[in-house]
Amino acid sequence: MKQSTLFMPTLREVPADAEIKSHQLLLRAGYMRQTASGIYSYLPLAMKVLQKIETIVREEMNNTGASELLMPALHPAETWKESGRWDVYGPELFRLKDRHNRDFALGATHEEVITQLVRDEVKSYKRLPLALYQIQSKFRDEQRPRFGLLRGREFIMKDGYSFHASQESLDEYYEKVFTAYQNIFRRCGLDFRAVIADSGAMGGKDTHEFMVLSEVGEDTIAYSTDSDYAANVEMAPVVTEYTRSNEEELSLEKFETPDAKTIAQLEEQYELASNSIIKSLVVKVDEEYVLALVRGDHELNDIKIKNLLNASVVEFASPEETKSVIGTSIGSIGPLSLPEGIKIIADNAVAAMVNAVTGANEEGYHYKNVNPDRDIENVEYADLRFIQEGDVSPDGNGVIAFAKGIEVGHVFKLGTKYSEAMGGLYLDENGRNQPYIMGCYGIGVSRTLAAIAEQYHDENGLTWPSHMAPFNVHVIPVNVKDDTQVEVADKIYTTLQQAGMDVLIDDRKERAGVKFTDSDLFGIPARVTVGKRASEGMVEIKVRQTGEVIEASVDEILQILTDKVK
Repeated sequence: MKQSTLFMPTLREVPADAEIKSHQLLLRAGYMRQTASGIYSYLPLAMKVLQKIETIVREEMNNTGASELLMPALHPAETWKESGRWDVYGPELFRLKDRHNRDFALGATHEEVITQLVRDEVKSYKRLPLALYQIQSKFRDEQRPRFGLLRGREFIMKDGYSFHASQESLDEYYEKVFTAYQNIFRRCGLDFRAVIADSGAMGGKDTHEFMVLSEVGEDTIAYSTDSDYAANVEMAPVVTEYTRSNEEELSLEKFETPDAKTIAQLEEQYELASNSIIKSLVVKVDEEYVLALVRGDHELNDIKIKNLLNASVVEFASPEETKSVIGTSIGSIGPLSLPEGIKIIADNAVAAMVNAVTGANEEGYHYKNVNPDRDIENVEYADLRFIQEGDVSPDGNGVIAFAKGIEVGHVFKLGTKYSEAMGGLYLDENGRNQPYIMGCYGIGVSRTLAAIAEQYHDENGLTWPSHMAPFNVHVIPVNVKDDTQVEVADKIYTTLQQAGMDVLIDDRKERAGVKFTDSDLFGIPARVTVGKRASEGMVEIKVRQTGEVIEASVDEILQILTDKVK
């Protein structure tokens, strides 16, 4: 393609609101432009990369036996009300009304629509299992769109769904998709990990996220130093065995702490170790208030509370709610002398504490010498804290370390959450109605584009893997007023195209420096510069990722590029 005809507007300066490299470079190199906060137009260069990602996705999904379809982006509210998510999905769901005042939503996800579709068409076990997927724009009203394509309000996603007559069938297909996702992200050239995850608002159990390793990732991965174990930090179980010391239990004693409301203040003012303090937090579990206890050097994990109590929503109580429920403010609350009816749950580490310190449920006072087995009644112990670096790996191999990751894919075993709610039934071999057992499989296609850009760039621009780049080769005649250079460049352009390469030729009347700067920004794997030695049949080949420069004759170009651009 001739560069003069391609819409690829570049920027010399880094946009002020672009915080991370993928956002900066995709804007500067003319891959995309912002239309509104979190909403982008994909320009021709980005479209070429997106199409390559989509091709890989389609090939791997088709290999699992799934069929592609396309569902509407506009959803009637009735469908979401059937599943029960219209009222609970939250403010991220774009809601609107038509001219008849009927409620609709822009598709944030398609569980409801696909369940309705299959429910109306598939009535017998003989037509199961069934797997369907689509590639389509999704819409979520993010409170704070940021990081370009990594957290937007409109984005391109591959979402897939499977329907089964047995758990064994779902398990088998889940493994197929899991393998397909590994293939997809490997083929995209990404350094990633498959990690155990939480299903969140999607529902269901047994779920994995596919995380691209990156310092700008918003998720933390807990992984073993000695094995392939990896989990989202919120899902990693703590398997540490706590040993209770033989220290003599002392008598419970209330003491005044007028200016100590935090763990840090108790440490500083009273020379207490954080691991000797019981931290008490009020959480709202669905409509019930619960007091949760963790050791002072640990952090309470709300996802573990949600899973322990089989809750739909878990939220930390506000200061006002805490005072209303307990009768005192945050910083003075504790598990002793509680109002009647307050359920207490505690992390396993708390059970092993001896002569601990905790709030006295009285402003400006704490208790010391609190011994949970003696002083705290009706408490349920469980793993409630976030795992920490240095903890034993849950699989028993090595210890835990942390890394940041960008979520690019997520697979769920939904079970019967949607089929039961929406009457998605089939007749089994005995003629009885049964709900479909479902799976759900998503890939952020536009997010994958940004993730590749995050892992493949340098100080001069993008450095795409050769098979993912918008073009394989960039041919640059230095001086388009030089007939010989133009003639040689055109010959190279034609030869490479005929050999099956995707070639961009810079036919613009621009200075050489501008052309080279733009070429580096674009990240095209190989650049062929046709300059002063064109009359001798000699050109310069530069490999973008390595910076390697090769002087070559025109006749050698194809072989060299075939070896270098794979």
